[in-house]
Amino acid sequence: MKDICCIGHVTLDRIVTPQYSVNMAGGTSFYMAYGINQLPPTTSFQLITKVGKEQEGEIDKMRRAGIDVVSHESAHSVYFENRYDKDANKRTQRVLAKADPFTLDEVASLNAKVFHLGSLLPDDFPLEVVEALANKGEISIDVQGYLREAKGENVRAVRWNDKKKFLPYIDVIKLNEHEMVSLGGNRNPREVALSLAASGVREVIITLGSYGSFILANSKFFHVPAYEPRQRVDSTGCGDTYAAGYLYLRSQGADYLEAGKFAAAMCTLKLEHNGPFDGTIEDIERVAGQSFR
Repeated sequence: MKDICCIGHVTLDRIVTPQYSVNMAGGTSFYMAYGINQLPPTTSFQLITKVGKEQEGEIDKMRRAGIDVVSHESAHSVYFENRYDKDANKRTQRVLAKADPFTLDEVASLNAKVFHLGSLLPDDFPLEVVEALANKGEISIDVQGYLREAKGENVRAVRWNDKKKFLPYIDVIKLNEHEMVSLGGNRNPREVALSLAASGVREVIITLGSYGSFILANSKFFHVPAYEPRQRVDSTGCGDTYAAGYLYLRSQGADYLEAGKFAAAMCTLKLEHNGPFDGTIEDIERVAGQSFR
């Protein structure tokens, strides 16, 4: 049995900022897998993904890096274009190709304590798949994919109309300040978190960019500071890096605030460069100003 099993599409991303344009792999599963792979192997991890032929080389590269990857075939890989303006917290997206959804057959043999579902588009994880996984272990979910709609190439924010069907199966949910408004219809993170907790979610994480993050668990709020980066280069994958750090430390018995600080420090280090987190636990401890061992 794995401690953490992340399920999600490895994407092909085009990142465009005022300073540069670059093509690279991405997606929740990509950033989480590489992030956890940089940390001491005290938490066992497996990645389940689904890609087209154009990304098979990327999967081979991940395996050579030592990541445990199971990859299923898809007609295409997800292809996103992410454009950022001078404010790294703001982006616009286009989806240039979609991958096939995950199926019951593809998750039937999985065995893990926590399943993290990296949703990118609303049909990635049908309800029957989420329900089946919830019968095996805890469900952690990044809500972003359920709050997007692709119309042609354009991606726009939408409400999660089926949230009442999904939330009873979710133990941990992560959303950012924009998703908070779309999901909860409210700009107050405390009120949104309380509403999600009332629906049965055990741990609610709301990231607020440079304002830090809130965690609601066991009817208590924890505020996690944002650590100032030395430079802001690329915020793509920062939320996924947060989820990686949080679940990694929680799997080892850390409390909510400690796991949040660990995750926030990972985010800061990831923000300082393109691509996934490539630091060490010593780097995380330096940024957070405390030991996690």
